[in-house]
Amino acid sequence: MLTGDRVEVRLAPRDDGAADVTDATVRLRWSVRPADRQRLPARCAREDERTVVCGTGAPAPDAAGEEPRVSVRLPGRPSEVTLEPDTAWCAGVLDKDRPSE
Repeated sequence: MLTGDRVEVRLAPRDDGAADVTDATVRLRWSVRPADRQRLPARCAREDERTVVCGTGAPAPDAAGEEPRVSVRLPGRPSEVTLEPDTAWCAGVLDKDRPSE
């Protein structure tokens, strides 16, 4: 939701795979560079000038995990902003349900 100079995103991570996920991280890439000074939620950090990463915990198989809310401040008052969510992977794990680019 975009309101003035703030945008809020609610995440609903799920584990629909065959193996347990011990901890997941989502990467949020914004089309508009967020303001330099931010108060991000716990388990969230800036990765680069337009990207925030957030740990989402370990969802139980076939169940939703923690539902973090990420609110960022944008410079100015943009009329539109796009967000590209992605899962941050490690150790060669593949997401078979990942949308194609």
